Amino acid sequence: MMVNKYEALKTSDDSGEEDSVNKESKDTEKPLPPVEVKPGEHRLQYTYSIWFSRRAPGKQATTQSYDQNLKLLGRFASVEQFWGYYSRLLRPADLTSHSDIHIFKDGIKPMWEDTANRNGGKWIVRLRKGLASRCWENMILAMVGEQFMVGDEICGAVISVRFQEDIISIWNRTAQDSTITSRIRDILKRVLNLPSNTVMEYKTHNDSLK
Repeated sequence: MMVNKYEALKTSDDSGEEDSVNKESKDTEKPLPPVEVKPGEHRLQYTYSIWFSRRAPGKQATTQSYDQNLKLLGRFASVEQFWGYYSRLLRPADLTSHSDIHIFKDGIKPMWEDTANRNGGKWIVRLRKGLASRCWENMILAMVGEQFMVGDEICGAVISVRFQEDIISIWNRTAQDSTITSRIRDILKRVLNLPSNTVMEYKTHNDSLK
């Protein structure tokens, strides 16, 4: 399947949308303007950014190289804008190994070092090949639809495609709040329809930063 230079979006004849994505991705350090929500669209509680990254197998990414590898694909603030982007995103089964798609609240980079993430952590679910597409879709729909009901605790979600398995994770701000992390775990289990004996791992970003 042909993909654009970010290897995560399907090709499209809509060059106007492609130009807009490319323009936004040039300088993600500058504050980006608000995303316009057109009349008739259904505004989400938060604006989100979609990021893509890929690294060569076997290479350990440094903070600098990881940051440089992150590509901003686009931003959405309404239900309609979400589906516009999601319909063009490649599904996990179509992504090459060592590819990651990150959907995070606007202003939060999908990096441990980001201020919003530094004191937080993530729930990790490892999936055998063939299961990730459904689980990924269910998880991000739950996130943008505010089904976790933990206020602004949720930072974002990640799908990581690897050679032998796929990994989905949901990031939150406060690793030390066991009430919050337990609630996220329980809702994630329900949303993904996971068996009760499924192993879910919670990893703090502080551990990753050491």
